[in-house]
Formats: sequence, C-alpha cells, structure tokens
Amino acid sequence: MKKIIMTGGGTAGHVNPNLALVPKLRQLSYEIKYIGSKNGIEKEIIGKTKIPYFGISSGKLRRYFDLKNFTDPFKVGAGFFQSLHILRKEKPDIVFSKGGFVSVPVVAAASFLRIPVLAHESDLTPGLANKLASRFVDRLLVTFPDTVSKIGEKAILVGSPIREDLYKGDGERAREAAGFTENKPVLLVMGGSIGSVKINTTLRKILPELLPIFNIIHLCGKNNLDESLKETLGYKQYEYVVEEMKDILQAADLIVSRAGSNSIFEFLALRKPNLLIPLSKGASRGDQIENAQSFYKSGYSMVLVEEELTDVSLRMSILKLYEDREKFISHMEESQLSGATDKILELIEKYSK
Repeated sequence: MKKIIMTGGGTAGHVNPNLALVPKLRQLSYEIKYIGSKNGIEKEIIGKTKIPYFGISSGKLRRYFDLKNFTDPFKVGAGFFQSLHILRKEKPDIVFSKGGFVSVPVVAAASFLRIPVLAHESDLTPGLANKLASRFVDRLLVTFPDTVSKIGEKAILVGSPIREDLYKGDGERAREAAGFTENKPVLLVMGGSIGSVKINTTLRKILPELLPIFNIIHLCGKNNLDESLKETLGYKQYEYVVEEMKDILQAADLIVSRAGSNSIFEFLALRKPNLLIPLSKGASRGDQIENAQSFYKSGYSMVLVEEELTDVSLRMSILKLYEDREKFISHMEESQLSGATDKILELIEKYSK
C-alpha cells in the first residue's frame, strides 16, 4: 500500500481541496495522513475525518511589518525539524501540499529527505507560502492558465479539484428546508465563511424588489442573522452551512459570491451563473480581484467591484445576470478547466513511483 502525506492550512481553502482527493485516493489504496498546525482550522476540519493528524509548530508568513515577524521564523524552523521527524518515521511515497504557511516546513523537510512533493496553487497569482515552497516541490499544479507563465517550468495546469459530493446534491431538499412555497428561481447570496457586512446590508435593502422574482438563500456569516427578517416569505438566511451546501448549490439558479478560487471553480463545475464581488485590495492581497477578472474574461461570471456596490448596482446586476444566464451557462459548458481531480491523481501516481 502506498502512503501519502497531505498538508495545507490557515484557511478552509487550503484544506477542502485536499479532501476532494481523499475518496479516490482511498479507491487507489493509498494510506492517507495529514500534517497541519497544532491549533489551525485544518486540525478542526481533518478531525471530522478518519485521517490521522500530526500537529507541528507553525509561524505565519507576512508581507507587512509585525513584531511577530521576528519570532515566527523560529516557529517555522521548529516545524521543519518536527516535519523531518514525522516524515522519517512515516516514510510516505509522496507529499501533497495545498499551501498555507504550515506547508512550508513540511515541503522543505520532504525535499531534504528526497521525498517527491507536489503542491497545488488555487489563485491566479501564487500566495507567499507557495512562492517560498516552490523551490522545494517537484511540480506546482496550478488552477488558472495565466498562472503557468508566472511559475515557469515547474507549473502544470490542472484546474481545481471538486468534491464529488457536490454533484450529488438535492435541490428540492434545499428548497423544502428553506420553506419555499412558490416556484420561483433561487438566488444564492454568500459572502465567504465569515460573511460580508456590506453584501449582507446591501442585499437586505433590496429584498422587497427581489422577492417578487426570486426565492433567496442567504449565507450571511456567523452572528450576522437578522432576526427581524426571520419570517420573511421566500427568504432563508443561514450563518454557515457544511453538509447542506451540496443541496443549496444544486438548488441555486444564480449565485452572488466573493471570488475565492475554490468557490468559483465549484460554480464553474456545476454551471451556475454567478455575480462575483471580490474582496477589495484594502482587505486582501488582491487575489480575488484577479480570480474574478479571469472568470469575467472567460465569460463565466459577471463582476461587481466592492467600491461600486450599492443597492441599485446590486439589483441591476442580479437582474442582468438572470436575463443573460443562458449565455454564461453556454460559456461554462465550453470550459476546458474540468477534470482536475483525475489529473492530480494521475500526477500523484506518476511521482509516487
């Protein structure tokens, strides 16, 4: 039996794509183990699976000044030696990294021990962790065609791995759970795992204009429910969903969302017309803006920049998206950015030999 050690963490986006590979890795008889930080979100997510988990010391990699920049390199160094110990003991055939700051000492240790390493980059421009890790990996698998030229000869275009269960959702179950009684198209609005106050507030302002046309499912983020709207017919709000997400995505006819890479590739895979409102550069490194522009140029998405988000612009954009929905579906059906899971598994098989 071959053994693979996976790593990646810091956000759910650095963990969930790893989980998309797990069912087929098990079908191929791989023994799977995971290295993450001692207290990161990856520990919580992997803890819900039956995958053995090793926690290591991890410092955050920052592009800005912070006093912790002087102490965190020692944590990364400790993580490197802890990774060496784990990898020497476990003797994996290959290491697969999804990025995030915890992955850097792991891939460095694997490279030192001459264990093959594959890493995957979700965003159009690689994050700092994958930039640092790229010198240690055998191949850096990328999601966007434009990323290949940014990486060079180590890059392989594969797309983004999609969880198989997303294709098995039950849209009718989501509509029943939301209490929808009228047969109207479903608009899904989501602002990321922690929600977006601006998107939430703007959407709620225009509910009276949208509800005659759409049933609305609103993923508004933790502690962002509006109790005054709890009984509003045709409007269902959730803080955050996990198991129900596959049903909700199947139910959605249109989606308004941030532009995280994993999410937008799920929309593409499921052929869901979408309006992207990427995080502004003031709140991020600008990766969501690049992701959204790439999907806009490919004809997969409409884009509304956050600085132009108002009740009027959001309402008009949603109505325009619904009017042109067949055009977006047609472009998505022509996409070549599919089958990422199988492509990644083929590479894992190749390099683990």
